[in-house]
Amino acid sequence: MAHELIDPADSLERQNEKLLKIIETLMRRVEQSTEASGAAYAQFQRAVMLEEEVRARTKELECALDLLNESNARLATANAETEAARANLANAIETVQEGFALFDPEDKLVMCNSRFGRHMPDIYPLFKPGLRFDAYVHLVANSPNLSLPEGETPAGWEAYRKSRHKDNHAVFNARMAGRRWLQVSEHRTQDGGTVIIQTDITDMMRLERQERDRLLDGQAQLIKATLEHLHQGVCIFDDQNRLVGWNFRAGELLSIEANRLQLGTYFGSLYDQIRDDVTFVGQTGHDDVEAWVASDAKGAPLSFELGIGSERRLKVFAQQMPDRGFVISFTDVTAERAAVRAISQVNETLEQRVAERTLELEDALAEAGRANASKSRFVAAASHDLLQPLSAAKLFVSSLEDELDRPELKERLTKAGNALVSVERILGALLDISKLDSGLAALDLSTISLGDMLNQLGDELRPMARRKGLDFRLVSSSAAVLSDASYLRRILQNLASNAIRYTESGKVLIGVRHRKSSIRVEIWDTGPGIPEHEQERVFDEFHRLNAAASPSEGMGLGLAIVERACRLLQHPLHLNSRLGQGTCFAIDLRRSLSATTQTAPEIPASNGRSLAHNIAVLIENDAELRAAMTITMESWELDVLPCASHAEAEAVLAEIDIAPDVIVADYQLDNGSTGTDAISDLRAVYGMVPACLVTANHSTEVQGLCDTLGVSLFHKPIAPAELRGFLESVLAP
Repeated sequence: MAHELIDPADSLERQNEKLLKIIETLMRRVEQSTEASGAAYAQFQRAVMLEEEVRARTKELECALDLLNESNARLATANAETEAARANLANAIETVQEGFALFDPEDKLVMCNSRFGRHMPDIYPLFKPGLRFDAYVHLVANSPNLSLPEGETPAGWEAYRKSRHKDNHAVFNARMAGRRWLQVSEHRTQDGGTVIIQTDITDMMRLERQERDRLLDGQAQLIKATLEHLHQGVCIFDDQNRLVGWNFRAGELLSIEANRLQLGTYFGSLYDQIRDDVTFVGQTGHDDVEAWVASDAKGAPLSFELGIGSERRLKVFAQQMPDRGFVISFTDVTAERAAVRAISQVNETLEQRVAERTLELEDALAEAGRANASKSRFVAAASHDLLQPLSAAKLFVSSLEDELDRPELKERLTKAGNALVSVERILGALLDISKLDSGLAALDLSTISLGDMLNQLGDELRPMARRKGLDFRLVSSSAAVLSDASYLRRILQNLASNAIRYTESGKVLIGVRHRKSSIRVEIWDTGPGIPEHEQERVFDEFHRLNAAASPSEGMGLGLAIVERACRLLQHPLHLNSRLGQGTCFAIDLRRSLSATTQTAPEIPASNGRSLAHNIAVLIENDAELRAAMTITMESWELDVLPCASHAEAEAVLAEIDIAPDVIVADYQLDNGSTGTDAISDLRAVYGMVPACLVTANHSTEVQGLCDTLGVSLFHKPIAPAELRGFLESVLAP
C-alpha cells in the first residue's frame, strides 16, 4: 500500500516527506481507534517498516551526496591540469622557431603561435581559435603581403592552396612582400586534423640563386667562346625580342658597328639599321620577317636569303628556342651563288650538257640545303677549326708535365688538362648530335661479339664504380649481334657510366636477356630514379635531372646521342624507372647469323719504354698544332722532322738522305693533298715505314683507307698517351 502511495520517480526528500505523513496518519488512527484489534497492530507494524525504509533511503542519499562531492573535486583537479597542460603547450609552441598552426578535423583553428602571422601583420589579428581553414586561405590569398607570380590572381592561388590541402602531406614555397620566402609544410594528424609549419627560407633561396647565377655565367662564357669560333654569324634574342648573345661574325656579315650590338638592344632597333641596305631574294619580305618576330606563336622556322650590296649573299635561318626566344644565323653563300650563276652562264652556251649540269646543280643545292639546316643549330657547329687548337692545347699541356717540379704547378697543369678533356668531350658530343640530326652519320654494320664488348666496358667502368663504393656486376653473353661497333659501344658506355654517376649507393647491373628474335641488353641501377613526367625529357639535348652538376660532368647530351643512335641503328630503346628505387635502360639488338665477329681495336698502352734515337716525320699543315706535336714528341726523346706539306717532307728526307723510323701525318693537307697519299709515296721510297694518320674526319671511307694501307688511325683532339703507346709499339725494342 505504501509502495503504491510513493512514486519512485520522486526525489528521496519527497519520498521521505510522504512516508512521514503516512506514519503520522497511521499512528493517529491507531490512537483514535476504539478497537484493539489485529488490524491496528498490522498498521503499526507497517509504519515501523516504513520508518526503516526512510532511514535506509536517507543513508543512500547521504552516500550519493558524498560521491557527488568527490566527483566534483576530481573534475576541478582535472580542469586545472588541463589548463596547465594547455598553457605549457602554448608556451612550447611559442618557442618554436617556425610558424605553427593546428586545425582540428573540422578544419577549425585550434591554436597558432606569433611567428605564424609574422609575415602577414594585416591579417594576423584575425587568426583566432574557431577560424575555418577556407577563411584563413581566403585572407592569405587577398593579403598584400603575399607576392604572387606575374599573371597569377588571388583566386587562382586560393584554388591551388585548397587543392593542396586535400593531400596528406604537402610542401610548397610562397613569396612574401619584401623579397622574403616561406616554405609551407602541411601534415595530416592521426585524428584528421592539420598541422601547418612555416619556415623562412629567404637566405637559402638567395644562396641558391647566387649559385645558379654562377653556373649560368660559366655556361654563358662557354657558349660565347663557341660562338666566336663559328664561321656563321649568330644573334640570340630572348622572349622579349631583346639581344642576349651574338658573335663578331654577325656584325661583319651585316656591316653593323660593334658598338651598336649591345646587350638588351631590341630586334626592331637592329633591323632598322640594315633595312635600307638589304634586299630580299625570293618571296620573303620585310613584313614577313617583322610578323614572324612579333608573333606569340612562332612555330615553324623561317629561312630566306638577303642580298647586301651588289655582290654579297647571306643565307638567313631563324628558329624559336624552348624559352620562346629565337636564334638567327647568317651564312655567307656568296661563293655558292656565284658558282650557280657561273654554271647557268656556261649552260646557256652548252645546250648539250644542260640536263646533266642541272641534275648536278640540284644535287649540290640539296646538299647545301642539308648542310645549312644542320649548321643552323649553333650548338652543333663545332668543327675542325675548333679541334685543331684543342689538339694543340692538349699536347702543349702534356709536354709540360715532365718539365715542372713544383707540385702546385703540376696540380694546376692537371686541372688545365682535365678542363681540356671536358671541352673535348663536349665538342665530341656536339659533333655526334650534328651528324645524327643531319643524317650524315655513316654506319658500318657488322657482326659483333657482344661478350667481348661488354667485358671491355666492364674493365673500363669497374674502377669508377669501385671508387664510389658500388657493387658493379656484369653478366656477359656469347651472343653475336648485328650493329655498328663504334655506335653500339658509345650507346652502352653512355648508359652504364650514367648509371654509375647517378647512383650514390647500392649496385649497378649489366645483363643480357635472350629473346626469340633479338638480344636485350639491360642496365639496372639503384639510383634515385626518374620522375614519370621527366622520362621523355631526359632524351632532350642539354637536359639534366641534376641541375647542380658541373659542366665537367657533361652537358646533358649523352642520352640525346643514345636515343638518336638507337633510332639510326633501329635498336628499340626502353626506359623503366621508379622514383627512389632505381632505373633500367634496355636495348633490343638484332641477332647475327654470321660466324665472323668484329672486335673493337685495342689502343696500345704506354709503358714508358725509351724512344730515343728514332726519327719521326711529322706532316701537319696547321702551324700551331705542328709545333705542339713537335714539342710533345721531342719530350719523348724522338728526333722529329716537322713538315708543313707532303712536298716538304719528301724534300727534307731527300736532303738529309736518311730513312724515317715512323710517319705521323694529318689527313687533310693543303692543295688537296692527303696524309694517306703522303704515306704511300714515302713508303714507295723508304719501304714499309710504320705510320699513323691523325684526322677529325670520322667517316668510314677514311677508316677503310687506313685499313688498306695498314695505318693506325687517331682522331682529333689527340690523346698524348695513345699516341705514345702507338710509337712505343712500333719503335721500342
